Amino acid sequence: MGSSDKADRSASTKRNAEITLRRLRVFWAVANAETMTSASKQLGLTQPSLSQQISSLESIVGTPLFERRSNQMLLTEAGSFLLQKAEKVLRGMQELEDGVTEFSEGGRITIRVAGINSVLRLLLPPAAASLCPADVNIEYDIHEAAPSEVLDMLYARRANIGLMASNSVAASGAGFVQVPLMQDPYVLAVPDSVMLDGVFEPGRELEPEAAAVLDKSVRFSFGTKHSQRVQQWYDNVLPNNRPIAYTRSYDTALGLVRAGMGVCLAPALSCIVDRVAFAGISLYPVGFQPRRIVAMVPSQYSKLRHYAELLEALQAEGRRQCLPPMHETPPFLARESTSDPFHVAPAL
Repeated sequence: MGSSDKADRSASTKRNAEITLRRLRVFWAVANAETMTSASKQLGLTQPSLSQQISSLESIVGTPLFERRSNQMLLTEAGSFLLQKAEKVLRGMQELEDGVTEFSEGGRITIRVAGINSVLRLLLPPAAASLCPADVNIEYDIHEAAPSEVLDMLYARRANIGLMASNSVAASGAGFVQVPLMQDPYVLAVPDSVMLDGVFEPGRELEPEAAAVLDKSVRFSFGTKHSQRVQQWYDNVLPNNRPIAYTRSYDTALGLVRAGMGVCLAPALSCIVDRVAFAGISLYPVGFQPRRIVAMVPSQYSKLRHYAELLEALQAEGRRQCLPPMHETPPFLARESTSDPFHVAPAL
């Protein structure tokens, strides 16, 4: 075969290759993910398959879209240009699909919601119930997940709305609208048997048994960044405290606190069960950075009627939400909290 035949065949192959929606979605996910491993998990593809998809797209456009660095993919100038165009195409396609669904005769609209436990329990049910119950064309697909998993589901389009704390994950929510719902302050949960009211020096003023409880903590772990912030807070406020248990659920953590095993730094919303405060524990406000609860949603969904109505209902529930009863901050926590480097004034 002559060189001209090879060139003609190559040109023909390139003409037949297309920048498909699937390739654009893979490219968009890789461009927005922190690592190839994360992108692979979001898309449900193996890393070799993911790399092949990106290489195929680069072959079609005729230029590298990423610089490969270990497990990271950094956009080239051409990649940044394509990302801007791809976002418009994907957004338009999603608007088309959702719009057609809304107007289809007898078509069902599934609103896929992923979120953290306390927000799903307290805000979503009354918000959904406040919408027109006669609208039988709406159904909900609800997933409880950690903040990083909520983001993964949004990127992978397995969720349309993410309910989470915006400051609990790295600032990687590009392409999503953040609708503020409420601010959730942190409290120190202690067993009812340990009274901290008016305490200046816990080591001197508390009974030995109570002081021993204050020196142990139950930690809720969902990310390195959060764990580091929690550890620094304990180092500043309760330097003798040591963790005795790690959990994936605040319900479990608070149960251990109620049993007298230690104390727990927890968001106030997580201390509410069936609309009342978790029994057997006392709550003390502290100067730890509060959770900023938001609904994270792709911009195109925020404009669709059913999604917009649910977001408005969630905001209304956020304004109506009552926090559990709390004691006054004891002097030793108030004094130490002023030096907390993570303490910020309410932002909402």
